[in-house]
Amino acid sequence: MSKKVIIIGGGIGGLSAGIYALRAGFEAEIYEKNAVAGGECMGWNRKGYHIDNCIHWLTGTDQKTKLWQVWKAVGAIDENTQYVSPKKFYSSRIGNQEITLWTDLKRTEKEMIEAAPEDEAEIRKFIQYVEYAKCCVIPSEKPLDMMKIKDYIEMGKEMAYMPKVMKEYGKLNCRQLAERFHNPVIKKLMQDYLPADYTAYSFLVSYATMARGNGDIPLKGSLAMSLRIVQKFKDMGGVLHTNTPVRKIIIEKKKATGIELEDGTVVKADEVISALDFSFLYDKLIDRKYMPKNLKKAYENRKAYPVNSGFQVAYAIDDTFSVDDTVFFDCEPLSIGSQSFSRMSVKCFAYDKSFAPEGKTVLQANIVQYDADYEFWSSLSREEYKQKKDELSKELTKRIIKEFPELEGKIELLDCWTPLTYSRYCNAFHGSYMGFITTVGNKQMRFKGLVKGIDNLFLAGQWIMSPGGLPIAVISGKFAVQRILKRDGRSIEI
Repeated sequence: MSKKVIIIGGGIGGLSAGIYALRAGFEAEIYEKNAVAGGECMGWNRKGYHIDNCIHWLTGTDQKTKLWQVWKAVGAIDENTQYVSPKKFYSSRIGNQEITLWTDLKRTEKEMIEAAPEDEAEIRKFIQYVEYAKCCVIPSEKPLDMMKIKDYIEMGKEMAYMPKVMKEYGKLNCRQLAERFHNPVIKKLMQDYLPADYTAYSFLVSYATMARGNGDIPLKGSLAMSLRIVQKFKDMGGVLHTNTPVRKIIIEKKKATGIELEDGTVVKADEVISALDFSFLYDKLIDRKYMPKNLKKAYENRKAYPVNSGFQVAYAIDDTFSVDDTVFFDCEPLSIGSQSFSRMSVKCFAYDKSFAPEGKTVLQANIVQYDADYEFWSSLSREEYKQKKDELSKELTKRIIKEFPELEGKIELLDCWTPLTYSRYCNAFHGSYMGFITTVGNKQMRFKGLVKGIDNLFLAGQWIMSPGGLPIAVISGKFAVQRILKRDGRSIEI
């Protein structure tokens, strides 16, 4: 009789774990608290429009990468998937001057030098190192601690230029990278997309991923991709329980024997995989004594390991809008709690016609949020929360119309959401939609995927390794199953 693996959490990490458990010959059941599986890889409908709330680009769309093989294995994408191949990463502007990071690096270099000849040397260096960073890949065949010498040699060859990138940019954050330039727009450009305290090499790798053609966007969006993975899991014989929150993991004699649901039902298991936000796992489902010391320190030291989220608003607009992707711009200062912001971004989704009626498209605005902002939102009463959302939505609308006057009278509010939305629906720590931000001088968070003191409780999900995100989530599910196989003395090739 095959082993029964219970997975808690139906996000990308949990779905991946379920599919790989089935591939390994186990029975697999996923317990998901929401009505729809997918976790933060999600979208929803409002007034006949679709709001996509996850994939800005999908790392692993290059069929030559091992990560693509993982995405294919879970049913997310395949050789027939249709993509949008972005021509630009994003644009930053101050007043009438705008600079774009094109996926064509030569075009970016040419336009940046024309706009800022005083920064030519630094621009050429930046572009060269983005070219180097194209070699960066996410190890997707097996966990790092299961690799042998030949695996490391092969990975070293594949990422031969990354030591150069790390030497030049590894000790800088995005704010310090910006200080290398004189042009004010380029200064903004370098710290617009990622939080200013984020390591600069992470920014280069993100840009390189798109420039390499390994960061395309699957058509029909995030929810559609999640639903493809769900269907794959079900087609393989997996059982998905939605609207079924878990109250606790049952631990007996250093072993997870099953789970207790919120309604009191006990479900027995041979193996348990937690594909949840770590804060929820260690604070709610098992005793906090099992939490690793480095994770405790990260939660306690919010300055060294911050997280970020967003206050976001979605609008319906005409598809003739002048912006064709993401643009950052200055705006009148806007306060949220104790924080004040004078820069924001909008992203136009005209590239996907399935999101809106003909002649229309969706525009989304974002104000970056941090730990302190989450504390502010969580301090409000329900009525205050709704009132503040409405007030800020109107304020953002004014600022968007001021920057883009052609939208006057042609912009309709669809929805708005806050860090609390991610916390409420996904149990996300402080509303974070990624993992911990890696800051300069602090170790990157990385966990083995095991819970010390519990023999058969394994970990999956984006918090397994910084910076998190979809690629880490999907490989973490595979890795969790490989750990079960290795412990049982079986081949980890699945």
